[in-house]
Amino acid sequence: MKAFTFGLILGLLAIPVAGFLFFKFGKPPVATADPSLPFERQIVSVPLEVRIHREMPGSVPVSADAAAYGAGAAIYQSQCVACHGLPDRPSSFAPNMFPRAPQLFERHGDHVGVSDDEAGETYWKVANGIRLSGMPSYKKVLTEKELWQVTLLLANADKLPPEVQKQLTTPAQLINSAGTKNVRDVAR
Repeated sequence: MKAFTFGLILGLLAIPVAGFLFFKFGKPPVATADPSLPFERQIVSVPLEVRIHREMPGSVPVSADAAAYGAGAAIYQSQCVACHGLPDRPSSFAPNMFPRAPQLFERHGDHVGVSDDEAGETYWKVANGIRLSGMPSYKKVLTEKELWQVTLLLANADKLPPEVQKQLTTPAQLINSAGTKNVRDVAR
């Protein structure tokens, strides 16, 4: 019985020691081209989804209208396009990110981008960001109204008015006289 207990304790200690050595000597996949760890997606996505659904706002304090979509498009062009692309112009480096940055104007069956998600879920992701994904938090970059404007743009990406579609594909309108993007002037 002593030998069994000793073997059990030794076996239980071997697991964390092996894990420590695996990480200590640089064997885990850390490059974007490396394959995922077993169960990596489940380990990360399950708690993320639970937290988002627990904390996301239940109501939208901004009207979903052409003005909000237009302001959201200006914000999207200056803050989001590099990773998430434009209509008919996906990001060139998103496929090389891990995890891949979703193309938010790409059609998936009967919806575009994340237009099938609740607006509160998209708001939470924009406001808080997602660790280890490349998605930053915009809570301290954008105002509350701007966070909702870009959220409404994405939540309604499958039914935007033609003028907003045109705005999304005309990036020159965001350039000011100094040649830099000035989203706050356009978004308000």
